[in-house]
Amino acid sequence: MPFSLLKYGLTNDYPFEKDADLPIPSDLKHHYDVVIIGGGGHGVATAYYLAKYHGITDVAILEKGYLGGGNTARNTAVIRSNYLTSEGVKFYSESVKLFQNLSNEFDFNIMYSSRGQLTLAHTDATVRSFRQRTEVNKHFGGRTELIDPQQIRELVPTLNMNPADMPILAGLWHIDGATARHDAVAWGYAKGATQRGVELHQLTEVTGVNTSYGKVVSVETNRGTVGCGCVVQAVAGHSSIVAGMAGFRMPLTSYPLQAMVTTPVKPFLNPLVSSSALHCYVQQTGRGEIVFGGGSDPYPLYNTRSTLDLKESLIASAIEMFPFMANFKLLRQWAGTTDMTSDYSPIMGLSPVENYYLDAGWGTWGFKSTPICGKTMAELVASGGKVPELIAPFSMDRFDVFRQVNEMGATAASH
Repeated sequence: MPFSLLKYGLTNDYPFEKDADLPIPSDLKHHYDVVIIGGGGHGVATAYYLAKYHGITDVAILEKGYLGGGNTARNTAVIRSNYLTSEGVKFYSESVKLFQNLSNEFDFNIMYSSRGQLTLAHTDATVRSFRQRTEVNKHFGGRTELIDPQQIRELVPTLNMNPADMPILAGLWHIDGATARHDAVAWGYAKGATQRGVELHQLTEVTGVNTSYGKVVSVETNRGTVGCGCVVQAVAGHSSIVAGMAGFRMPLTSYPLQAMVTTPVKPFLNPLVSSSALHCYVQQTGRGEIVFGGGSDPYPLYNTRSTLDLKESLIASAIEMFPFMANFKLLRQWAGTTDMTSDYSPIMGLSPVENYYLDAGWGTWGFKSTPICGKTMAELVASGGKVPELIAPFSMDRFDVFRQVNEMGATAASH
C-alpha cells in the first residue's frame, strides 16, 4: 500500500478534469446585469445560485485580493444551527442542510465532517438558557439536546470537568455541528459559477459606487468603471466602508477576531467543544491540529494582526479544559475583521439605494451561513428586489423600528 501511494504521488498521469481550473481572467466589460462586490464565500455562492438556478450569468464578481482570501480564509470553519431566536434557527438550519449536500452539488469534495458541537454550562443561569435554546432548536428543526455531566464525560473523556474551578453542570449538545474545508467551499462555488459564464475578477478593487436619482448605475474599480443593473455587497469586515461609497451608513462596528492552531497530534477530540465562561472553543482538524478560538478583541479596528495578550488568554483557557495541551506546540496565529451589529444578527436585503443589495453584519458566523446566504441573495436579485421570507427579519430597517433579532447569547464564545 505505501509503495502504491508513492507511485501515485510521483506519476504525471492523474485523473482530473480538463476544466478543473478557473477560467483565465478576462477584461472587464462595460456593463453587467449584476455586479457582486466581494469574492469570498458569500459572493461566489450568490453568483453560483444566480447562474445555476435562475439562469442569470451576466455577472461579475469583483474581488480586491484573491478568491476566498478575506474572512473566508480567516475562520475556523465551524457549521452549526443551535441559535437562540426562531429567526436564527430557521435560517441556519437551512444552511446546515445545504452544507450536507454541497460535495454532491459541486462534484467536488468540501471535506464536510459531521462531528457535533458541545457547549459547556458552568452556572445555573446558563443551564436555564440552554433549556430555552434546546426547545427553540427542536421546534424549528435543529437537533439539539441538553445533556448531563456523565454524558459529557462519555462524549469527551479527556475534558477537565472542573476547569478554572468552574464545575461543568450541563452541556448543550448540538448533533448537527460540523466542519468543512473553507477554501474548498469557496472554490466549489467559484468553479460552478464560472463554468456557467460568471466572470470572477481578482485583484480588482472597488473604489467608488455611482448612483443617479437614488439608484445604483455603475461601480468604479482600479481597472475602470463598470455599469450595472444591480449590485450585491458582500465584503465582510469592510461593509461600512463600501456602503459609505454608495452614500449611506450602516449600524456596524468592526472588530478583529483571532484564532490559532497547534502542530498535529494523534486524534483524541471529535466534537467541537466551547465554553462561553472561558471565552474559548477547541476543535481538532482532520489533520490532527488543534484549533483555538474565542471572543473578538475589545476595541474596534480594521486590522488583521495577531496579539500576544489574546494568545495567552486563549491558550490559558484551552489548557483549563484540556490540561495536557500544555505540552503542545503552537503552529500559527491569525485574525480576521468582523462586522458586528448591536443584536449580533446579520443585515440582509434592501438598502437605501435602489438595486443595491446588502449581505453584511455577520460577526463571527459568516462561514456557516454561506450556502443559505448565497441562495437567498440570489432569490432577492432574481426577483428584482422581493425579499425572501427567510431573510426578511434581517433587514437593516429593523433598527429604525426596534425589531432586533437578538442572538447575543448564541455565540460559542461570548463577545
